[in-house]
Amino acid sequence: MTEAEVFMDKEAEKNAEKMEEIQDYGQIQLNHSRQEHTIYLLSVIGEIEGHECLASATKMTKYEHVLPKLAEVEDDAGVDGVLILLNTVGGDMESGLAIAEMLASLSKPTVSLVLGGSHSIGVPLAVAADYSYIVPTGTMVIHPVRLSGTVIGARQTYDYFKQMQERISGFIASHCMVKAERIEEMMMNTSMLTKDLGMILVGHEAVAEGIINEVGGVSEAIQRLHFMISEARQ
Repeated sequence: MTEAEVFMDKEAEKNAEKMEEIQDYGQIQLNHSRQEHTIYLLSVIGEIEGHECLASATKMTKYEHVLPKLAEVEDDAGVDGVLILLNTVGGDMESGLAIAEMLASLSKPTVSLVLGGSHSIGVPLAVAADYSYIVPTGTMVIHPVRLSGTVIGARQTYDYFKQMQERISGFIASHCMVKAERIEEMMMNTSMLTKDLGMILVGHEAVAEGIINEVGGVSEAIQRLHFMISEARQ
């Protein structure tokens, strides 16, 4: 086999691995040859799965895939920054918050982009990045902690709910410009959602509230990330 054929085989193998990563995990690395930056792309889509498996027909993000990958990204000198694409309805609180904490603790520059929606526990994921964008038609739904299934009707259960809610609002407040009191006020809003408490923020409204930094799309998000990587190198 000639050197050219060996090279072609290796390239084909790399492309096959890339396609497998996209299909299985929604993850890929972007290489910018001109700026010599390597960006890791993480997509959070559908519902964030918790400790119990969701139905096979459900679009989901598995935290047991995301957490080890983020640890690998942190330890990989070849990765310069992380771009997080969000289009999620929310999901398991503990798992979503774990991913958000992981993103917030990365030493490398991170930028998030809300596409479609970043609802419920998706809000902490959006603000966990160093800088955040939302498209003009993107939405964010902020509502109180909910739990499906049977719960014990005791004071301790409600105390636990309150504790979980404070953890979420505290995380959001510490990673954006809105105060915890305002977050809880939006959670308890009764005038917007007909069957639930909470508030829907669309594009510019999320920026006006101080949750998201800027309205923009993928071009602005990638440009910002390249700028942040260059700044970090200097």
